Amino acid sequence: MTIIIVTGTDTGIGKTVFAAALAGALGGQYWKPVQAGLDDGSDAETVAALSGLPADRILPEAYRLVTPCSPHRAAEIDGIRIDPDRLALPAIAGPLVVEGAGGALVPLTRDLLYVDLFARWAAPVVLVARTALGTINHSLLSIEALRARGVPLIGVAFVGDANDDSEATICAIGGVRRLGRLPILPTLDRATLARAFEQGFTLADFAR
Repeated sequence: MTIIIVTGTDTGIGKTVFAAALAGALGGQYWKPVQAGLDDGSDAETVAALSGLPADRILPEAYRLVTPCSPHRAAEIDGIRIDPDRLALPAIAGPLVVEGAGGALVPLTRDLLYVDLFARWAAPVVLVARTALGTINHSLLSIEALRARGVPLIGVAFVGDANDDSEATICAIGGVRRLGRLPILPTLDRATLARAFEQGFTLADFAR
């Protein structure tokens, strides 16, 4: 089974849209272990709409939290205890795209960060980074945090308008592969996303 973890440098940067594109291109399955915030729908619902995957390939979350904030705090507000043992990777056949919440250092509990969970899983990670101002700092900090815990990093996928210097700087200083870039799409749907992913990325790069 091919497992790819998708994490980001921040929240609201297009990580879920990228995860939908990747899962759809792989023809795999998608899993978000913890969903925090349900007012605007879940990330799983977004992936279902954008990936083209059938409903049975969108795996149910281990936790669905109502409050839209960091999972550790959302769980406390909702009166739920997140049990790390429930966050083991599902044993399934075929490719699996797993999406974290926010950035790599987002806490799941008071003593467990997402990056700690990634290290426990020992599966390769794609770091999604925006191209706007501030991305160099956020991206390099995320790369260092992942490497400090021995998490294998496939490379960086950028989202936003082209910023050749920032993208090249991050990859050169961070010593990581630039996987490609998803532009901001004026019309975001299954067809436009699939086309943009095909034009911006090489699927074989995610199997390395």
